[in-house]
Amino acid sequence: MKRVVRLRVLTLTAALACAAGALAETPAGAHFAPVAHSSLVTVEGAVAADALMLRLRRTADQQPVAGAELAVTLDGRNLPVTARPEGTWEVALQGIPPSAAGRLAIVVAHDGVREVLEGQLPGAATTPAAPASGGLASTLIHKQMAWWILNVVIVLIGVIAVSRRASGGGG
Repeated sequence: MKRVVRLRVLTLTAALACAAGALAETPAGAHFAPVAHSSLVTVEGAVAADALMLRLRRTADQQPVAGAELAVTLDGRNLPVTARPEGTWEVALQGIPPSAAGRLAIVVAHDGVREVLEGQLPGAATTPAAPASGGLASTLIHKQMAWWILNVVIVLIGVIAVSRRASGGGG
């Protein structure tokens, strides 16, 4: 029994050490946001100092992609990419402001497939500001709410009709 407890403690300690190592190598305050995606992979990024950190995951199960290679260009200008030990990539921005709204192209080679994904730097202005009325998203939300209210009203009418029929007070 003591061996099982020791094995559990050792396993837990090793897992915590691995997690602490991964956290130590990720920039403090880095919040990864979606940059580009395809049906196979999703690229997330975070801007830290003069570098862009990229994380590559499978779209289906959000697991890291092993053995992938990345090449990154911003507005047609090649940027140096360095693989990091925790499975992320660092792209040196070399004097490019983090709020730049340039076109980012990421070439991902994985599992015998070469994909070219397009996006923008995280934090860059991706779309113009929404109109004062709320825009398309607001319209869609209102339509969805109206649909739910209509469904609830129909169910309530059905419940009232069934309860009146069951009580014999139909009229």
